[in-house]
Amino acid sequence: MTSPARLGFCCKFIPEDGDPLALKRMNMASTTISALSRLDGPRVTEKLLGLARHNMQALRLQMEDVAARPPLQRLLRVVSSILPAYNHPLGVHYREPVLREEIERGFAEAGRIAREAGIRISMHPDQFCVLNSASDKVVENSLGELEYHTEVMRMMGLAGGWHPLGSVVNIHGGGRAAGTEPFRANLARLSEDCRNLLTVENDEVSFGLEDLLPLADVVPIVVDFHHHWIASRGEYILPDDPRLDRVRESWRGVRPLTHTSVSREGLLAEHDPDVLPDFNALLAAGITARDLRGHSDMMWNRALNRYIAGHLAWADVEVEAKMKNLASSQLAAQVEALAA
Repeated sequence: MTSPARLGFCCKFIPEDGDPLALKRMNMASTTISALSRLDGPRVTEKLLGLARHNMQALRLQMEDVAARPPLQRLLRVVSSILPAYNHPLGVHYREPVLREEIERGFAEAGRIAREAGIRISMHPDQFCVLNSASDKVVENSLGELEYHTEVMRMMGLAGGWHPLGSVVNIHGGGRAAGTEPFRANLARLSEDCRNLLTVENDEVSFGLEDLLPLADVVPIVVDFHHHWIASRGEYILPDDPRLDRVRESWRGVRPLTHTSVSREGLLAEHDPDVLPDFNALLAAGITARDLRGHSDMMWNRALNRYIAGHLAWADVEVEAKMKNLASSQLAAQVEALAA
């Protein structure tokens, strides 16, 4: 059975009215390793317990907000830092029964809401998670970080089997010089649950879409349309492109996930929102590719939104815009208007 199209936002909720209390209540809090290291053992547990209680509540509120949205908008990326220091030696405190019970209960509730509402969940470790690194230490840290993300998914009931309910832990390919073979070799070192959640996306510098396709037999490919536009110097890849056939095959029956964004409003302030940005024309006007890489606040370009609506026929879309849920709702409104 074909899954319905979904689009959503990443990690942070922004209240429409700008309410600072709602902003705090709806979003995760964190701390630093340095701050935790200044505390004794019981105070570390106390600090992490307070953060866990807040973050589990914020996650539930985010889930409830997404669950109340139309089916098209039921997609959410959960922030990686939801359990601060989990993959650090100080993370041993998460084994304390009071702390473990708190996070297991919180994640179980979040997973229940996701399953009942059909919310697709993803996570995205940071850029330092590099499976093809030449550094053994970086690889070991990356493996641990991926297993941490898998544990979060497991506590939500979203691990076990191939991308349960479309769940994803997504990373980049790493450094170009190393190629894809170290990535493939280190992928085999992950737990089965982790391998069954992992995806890899193209970027603007190291691994374009074509560079990642050789990995399609072992890991699903997440197409980032904005990264591809930058790396290809302006190509808007179309839904019937043969390269996307290979991408779809890599998902093995699961609806693919993609990313979208657009260059910043301030950078293209005079640009017609009903015309797709022309990469080479913008370069000729003196705008650098580096500047074009930056994400906008909102999905301001209606022509790009129409383009993305065409890709919703085969894939779900995460909106990587700075205004988060406000930007994804803007895109959803245009998609729904086009379908009416």
